[in-house]
Amino acid sequence: MDAANPFETPRTFLAHRGEYLLGFAATTVLGVLHWHEIRWLPAVALFLHIDLIGYIPGAIAFRRSGDGHIPKIFYYLYNTMHSLLTQGLVVIAWCLIAGPEWALLAVPFHLFGDRGLFGNFLKPLNLPFEPHADPAYDRLLTALGYPPRSAATPALAPTATADVH
Repeated sequence: MDAANPFETPRTFLAHRGEYLLGFAATTVLGVLHWHEIRWLPAVALFLHIDLIGYIPGAIAFRRSGDGHIPKIFYYLYNTMHSLLTQGLVVIAWCLIAGPEWALLAVPFHLFGDRGLFGNFLKPLNLPFEPHADPAYDRLLTALGYPPRSAATPALAPTATADVH
C-alpha cells in the first residue's frame, strides 16, 4: 500500500495487523504489570465508550436493516470513535482534567485489539457495516496475481450498499 495505491493485499494486511498485535501485547503486559494500580471503573468506561457510541448502534441498525443499507451516520460514529486521533484526544483531555493513570491503557488496548486481533480498521462508507466479502476485492487480487479468497463471509448484493457512498 502506498499513497498512489491505498489498498492492502492479504500479506500487507497481515503485516498491518501484526503491528497492532504488538501494541496490543504491550498494553496487555503493562496492564498485567500495573494491575493493582488500575482504577477499574474508569478503565471499563474508557474501554466500553468506544463501542457503546461507535459500534453497537451501527451493528443494531445493520442487523435490523435486512439489506445491509444503513445511514452514513453509523459509519461516521464508528470511524470517529475508533480513530486513534479521537481517542488520543480523549486520553489527552483525561490527563489534563484527571491526570495520567493506568486506566487509560484501556483505550489503546481496545483499539489495538480491534485492529490486531479482529482485523477491524476504519469502515469505508461504500461497504457493508459488518464484514462481508466484496467480489470487487477478489477481482483486484486476481488482477494483482493473488488467488481469490475463499468466501469466509458471504457477499451482499451490490444494491445493498449502492446508495451508502
